[in-house]
Amino acid sequence: MWKIVLPGISMIGVTYAFARYSFGLFLPDISSDLDLSESQAGYVGSAAYIAYTAALITASVFIAKSGARHMVLLSGVTAILGMVGMAVSTNFIILLLSAFIAGLGSGWISPAFSQIVVQSLTHELQDKGNTWINTGTSVGIILTGPAALLFSEQWRWAYILFAVLALGSVWWNAAALTNKIQSSSPPARLEFGTKLLLNARFLIFASIGIGFASSIYWTFSRSYVTLIHDFTITESVVFWIIMGGAGILGGIAGAIINKLGLASSYRLGIFVLAASLFILPLSYQAAIYFSAVLFGISFIFMTGLIIVWGTRQFPDSPFIGVSIAFFSLGIGQSIGSIIAGLLIEGTSYPFAFIVFSIIGVLFVFCKVKILNSEA
Repeated sequence: MWKIVLPGISMIGVTYAFARYSFGLFLPDISSDLDLSESQAGYVGSAAYIAYTAALITASVFIAKSGARHMVLLSGVTAILGMVGMAVSTNFIILLLSAFIAGLGSGWISPAFSQIVVQSLTHELQDKGNTWINTGTSVGIILTGPAALLFSEQWRWAYILFAVLALGSVWWNAAALTNKIQSSSPPARLEFGTKLLLNARFLIFASIGIGFASSIYWTFSRSYVTLIHDFTITESVVFWIIMGGAGILGGIAGAIINKLGLASSYRLGIFVLAASLFILPLSYQAAIYFSAVLFGISFIFMTGLIIVWGTRQFPDSPFIGVSIAFFSLGIGQSIGSIIAGLLIEGTSYPFAFIVFSIIGVLFVFCKVKILNSEA
């Protein structure tokens, strides 16, 4: 299992943590250098989410035609190009376009690996394999923290370092994911249409809610603790590393889902995610770090959960279910990032986080049910 899982973790780390979520880590310095407003920062964050959703639209077609292995490698290449572009950005427009390119790989990688897992692992190991690969986001976040400390205000060099590491991950995956694995079990072909989307409607609604609620944390949490709670650079990076380290615990999602069931696991995750947003405005350092722990665990747990939900919804073509789930997650994040930036600019950081917490917890009422694709 680990011969597939470990390179998968590295590529998820590259495409999610390095190419997308690290923007929130470096946002204070990027905003200072390029003179970005909160709303412009929200637009840049949203550009990566929009690219993510656009890539998810094409993921199923590309995987069916080119194979999952090729899409994994293409995901790494776009992450490299986008991060190099961000490193050399001199204004808002170049940064926006680079963030868009960097975000493409995150849209292709999860559906591609869900297909590789089905083709490579036994049925009993698939949930575990998928949820552990998903922890690559947390592993990547842990690595971005020391990079932020190492380069301090030199955020451009951090992105160059990430691009070099991404190149290594592409090489590792090219060696580990053989053509034999790719062709061992050709994916079933499903026609996208109203009926298919209706059968996945609960998955879609839940994923949008998770994406919306989490967007404000990914984009603005470090700016919040720096500007409002007066954290030093080191303290804010420790906050980020704690969030990433806690997320690795989200890898147990597969085991928890098997024990509690999909519905109970979903509701537990929503409450913890909303709690992390609600706690962050408290003016106590312990509470702020506890918020990071809760968010890290709950986000990785919930994204692992929708991967499992999507693969169970479409067992013959798991990349279809994962594409739909993550597309919906990206829609929620795209909308949420823009609204968060405007809300913070128009009101305050604490008010915005509390509003997003309240909205997030409302998604606990979403029905968790797998509908037969032939029903």
